Amino acid sequence: MKFLPFGIASAVALTAALPSFAQSTEARAGAEIAARVTPSEFAPSVGVLELNQTVIIEGCLEDVTWCQISFDGQTAWASAEYLYVEENATPVALINRPGTLSLSTVTVPDDEATQTDQNTAAAVGATVGSLIAFAAGGPVGGVIAGGLLGSAVAVSAVEPSEETLLFVSVNPVETIYLNGEVAVGAGVPAEVVMYDVPTQPEFRYLNVNNQLVLVDAETGTIVRVIR
Repeated sequence: MKFLPFGIASAVALTAALPSFAQSTEARAGAEIAARVTPSEFAPSVGVLELNQTVIIEGCLEDVTWCQISFDGQTAWASAEYLYVEENATPVALINRPGTLSLSTVTVPDDEATQTDQNTAAAVGATVGSLIAFAAGGPVGGVIAGGLLGSAVAVSAVEPSEETLLFVSVNPVETIYLNGEVAVGAGVPAEVVMYDVPTQPEFRYLNVNNQLVLVDAETGTIVRVIR
């Protein structure tokens, strides 16, 4: 398997000169991602953010890896790799600390920190690697590379069929644990064992962090999260 080379370029693009824009507490989701109880990819989900859904940023961890958000009347945490703000139709990832955007620092209370540690500890012993957020240009990086603000990144030319989705659902496999949020466009490390899909050989599938995903067999990128 190989990853699309423009992913690296896109990641570099995100860390290049950042635009200036007025301060705002609003951001958008660069992919369909889980909103979680605590700032950990192993924490329980309280909902799903849709692509380009607007959220209010309440604050972020000091390293800006996770941000506390408000949406649909509830408060949760989301991976900053998949949150972005806009300036002149150019998305800028929050994880890159946009220079003119003031982000409050949130300190996780002891009870939340303990729960996060427990969730993480349950998986760390079996963690076999990390998802690559910019494997296919990334949910934000790909938008920049292709000038497709407001559109999902096309990581596969073929849509999974209903037969394929059914096959994956009724043929469960043991979960593996990877650091990083499970999202369309993220790359699965080459050393991870994936399973064939007889109905559509262009896909493989696996269970990442207790979440079934379809993966492009050629590029190793997640093309569908089966919720």
